Amino acid sequence: MEDSDRDPKGSAENIAVRDNPGESRYELVLDEQVVGEIAYRLTPDHMVLIHTEVLPSLENKGLGSRLVVGALDDIRARGLRVVPFCPFVRSYIRSHPDYADLVVRDVKVSD
Repeated sequence: MEDSDRDPKGSAENIAVRDNPGESRYELVLDEQVVGEIAYRLTPDHMVLIHTEVLPSLENKGLGSRLVVGALDDIRARGLRVVPFCPFVRSYIRSHPDYADLVVRDVKVSD
């Protein structure tokens, strides 16, 4: 997934990030339509963020970053930690060290 690192908390209305536990994913919803997702695997104490995707027509608009922020903020609020298996999430956390405390170190991820 490609995405610029614009302010993910911009003024865009009608955008929300929600957890869809039945599908094991966070969803980015724009005007009631799912336009992006982060697939995850949940364990008792952490969440493995596997893959992030935004509709190609909406890439490079900061929406991927907004999705990651929503997911990471929810994970923090739930008292969980994160394994950023997804390269986009890993890159976002590297660029925003205020989320580094959520990262679980030395965890093996099975297929």
